[in-house]
Amino acid sequence: MLKIHRTRDRTVVFTVSGQLGSENVNELCQLVDAEPAGSVVVLDLTDLVLADRDAVRFLRDYETRGRVALRNCPAYVRAWMVGENDRS
Repeated sequence: MLKIHRTRDRTVVFTVSGQLGSENVNELCQLVDAEPAGSVVVLDLTDLVLADRDAVRFLRDYETRGRVALRNCPAYVRAWMVGENDRS
């Protein structure tokens, strides 16, 4: 199960909780893409329990493009993102 909570102060923050997998990456992608062009969305991954390959690729691609900033990214996700970069 995935839960996404949106808050906005000066920056839009999506707090992602639970499991982020291929079945719900499109939902998160749509939410991020719905924000104004040029804005950087913060993804707070404090409560992320599990991520699959599609989720890691999404996080890597959107962070690389400067569309999202990752906050509290679990070490295993960050290491996996680096490994995915090495394969690209």
